Amino acid sequence: MKPVCVLGNGQLGRMLRQAGEPLGIAVYPVGLDAEPEAVPYQNAVITAEIERWPKTALTRELATHSNFVNRDIFPRLADRLTQKQLLDQLHLATAPWQLLANASEWPQVFATLGELAIVKRRVGGYDGRGQWRLRPGQETELPADNYGECIVEQGINFSGEVSLVGARGHDGQSVFYPLTHNLHEDGILRTSVALPQPNPALQQQAEQMLAAILNELNYVGVMAMECFIVGDSLLINELAPRVHNSGHWTQNGASISQFELHLRAILGLPLPKPVVNTPSVMVNLIGTAVDQQWLALPLVHLHWYEKEVREGRKVGHLNLNDPDAASIQQALQALAPLLPAEYQSGLAWAQQKLG
Repeated sequence: MKPVCVLGNGQLGRMLRQAGEPLGIAVYPVGLDAEPEAVPYQNAVITAEIERWPKTALTRELATHSNFVNRDIFPRLADRLTQKQLLDQLHLATAPWQLLANASEWPQVFATLGELAIVKRRVGGYDGRGQWRLRPGQETELPADNYGECIVEQGINFSGEVSLVGARGHDGQSVFYPLTHNLHEDGILRTSVALPQPNPALQQQAEQMLAAILNELNYVGVMAMECFIVGDSLLINELAPRVHNSGHWTQNGASISQFELHLRAILGLPLPKPVVNTPSVMVNLIGTAVDQQWLALPLVHLHWYEKEVREGRKVGHLNLNDPDAASIQQALQALAPLLPAEYQSGLAWAQQKLG
């Protein structure tokens, strides 16, 4: 079996490495500044845990590697302008949007898109960074150097946020997990809930949308599609061409995790539909030190990234799953006193979703 080199050595690369070990797949997460000669990439399959990267000696070397899966797709999806153009080209529902080229466009923007404008940097913004929510009169809050580097979207009045994580193989066949319900606060994913029996109409709609994207791009591997629920249909918010935070519950709640599924896809291994029999909850640990008391709760699986704990930084996650949703609700109640105040709304939201 060919080894796999992962461009980027954060927690996603780490979890890909962990997923490869039981299968005998050697996975090497690689920092962008690594010396090319120190990386066993020549006979490897190359993937990435990040959408965009600076030019370094290593990334220049990999740019011409024939086994860099999805190499030319990353820049297309890393830029919100070309990502939105792809969705429009495929006639897939997304928030009305336009490029924001200069400040003189604001009257037309508000006239066209409405009173709430969501400004997003074309590249680089994530977890709430590089984004602004602006109403008429607030235009000057956008730093001037963002014009031409941003798109602006209509603020959407949605009833919920969901994501679909799926994978496509080299043979063009795709498999999907059940929809994941997500709670974001300040642009950062706090909590996810996945149910084995999702809303059938939304699940079908999401699978058709993501399949259209995967097939158009001839994409191989795992991709996540984040959506707003508006009425009884979906609007695509963003695409992530990689394993995704909202799919972390699959490590303990599915027969095949998203990390193993990605490795199977890029290596041409069998790609059966993962079996999901139980509800699952994922709680992101953000800027919170590890607490061994979490492990006193038998349904709690701790995934710790061994990163320095800093405010706003994802340092781990907790997965809970059980055939009985009420047992998960009880575990979340027991977990609540062991987590700081900013987690409480997410825990309460998850309990409600399980009800």
